[in-house]
Amino acid sequence: MGIEMGLWRADGDALTRIVPTAVGLEAQLESYIESDPAILGESMLVIGRQVPTAHGGYIDLLAIDETAAVHVIELKRDKTPRDVTAQALDYGSWVATLGRAEILGIFANYQPGVALEEAFDTQFGGILPEDVNATQVLTIVAASVDAATERIVRFLNEDFGVPINVVFFRHFHDNGSSYLARTWLVEHDAKASTATTTSRRTKSRESWNGQDWYVSFGESHDGRQWADAATYGFVSGGGDKWFSRTLKNLTPGSRIFACIPKVGYVGVGSVLGEAKRFDQTTVLGGGAEVPLSSLPLRGNYRRDGDEDDDIAEWAVPVEWTHTVPRDQGFWKPGMFANQNTAAKMRNQFTIDQVSEAFGLDA
Repeated sequence: MGIEMGLWRADGDALTRIVPTAVGLEAQLESYIESDPAILGESMLVIGRQVPTAHGGYIDLLAIDETAAVHVIELKRDKTPRDVTAQALDYGSWVATLGRAEILGIFANYQPGVALEEAFDTQFGGILPEDVNATQVLTIVAASVDAATERIVRFLNEDFGVPINVVFFRHFHDNGSSYLARTWLVEHDAKASTATTTSRRTKSRESWNGQDWYVSFGESHDGRQWADAATYGFVSGGGDKWFSRTLKNLTPGSRIFACIPKVGYVGVGSVLGEAKRFDQTTVLGGGAEVPLSSLPLRGNYRRDGDEDDDIAEWAVPVEWTHTVPRDQGFWKPGMFANQNTAAKMRNQFTIDQVSEAFGLDA
């Protein structure tokens, strides 16, 4: 092996080399990595172990990182140089064909009763990205490999940019203590990623049903109030063109899921009309259209400079199917949120969770 790891114990002025042992190491590595995949150099969430492929093989471990790239982790064990690299490439090519739904299914088999969205939020403290498995990373785990394997992997990685690498582990015992040392064949960059093609992006992302939208209702103590929106039937945003422009994507008949940032989901309803300036919006009141600004509102929807459309508050009339007070906002780890005022709701996990909480048909 071209790469060697050494470990010495320093006793005063004397150094004593600790001899590594491979006894049982490769049999244990799969369990070590499953229990703490961070030993591979970055935070990851294991989503499957001994995962069957469509071609009769079994992938030792599958994991995803914080970008939702899928890592194929294959242990060398007693495979030949040709076999270990070919198998990693074969498994990677199969994994690349899997869409988001298949990845969620693999995790469901691995962790029954736990949604991948929830596990991802617990592991990384964020929402599962829309693109899942847009890229793949192939890692061969070994105590040692021969020169042929090194040559093949370096050729693929360094000359052709194939995301394949070998991580070496050596086991050391000294005075009753055990140590595990790690190094990489090719310099490892946890942030490196491969290009994502449009076709892969389509498969890795949840499809949009053409109807459902996420709406962020940003409350403030001196501005818009959810109680007004729930009572009179509207959502709104403004203060800058960036906040109001996405509201104009909502069309009559669209279904919206209204969420107060850092609170949770508070309403589901249907859009009744296009976005207009708040002072030009009408809503249904007493069976007739009434100007929204004429109603006894709790919040303030005017601001300095709002004669400019880009600064003004904009509103969309809504017929609510279900609303809850602000203090009963519904939130569950892994649910969708977005910085835009309105965004396409592709996240089926969120749709299902909110619909169940509000007693609606998803």
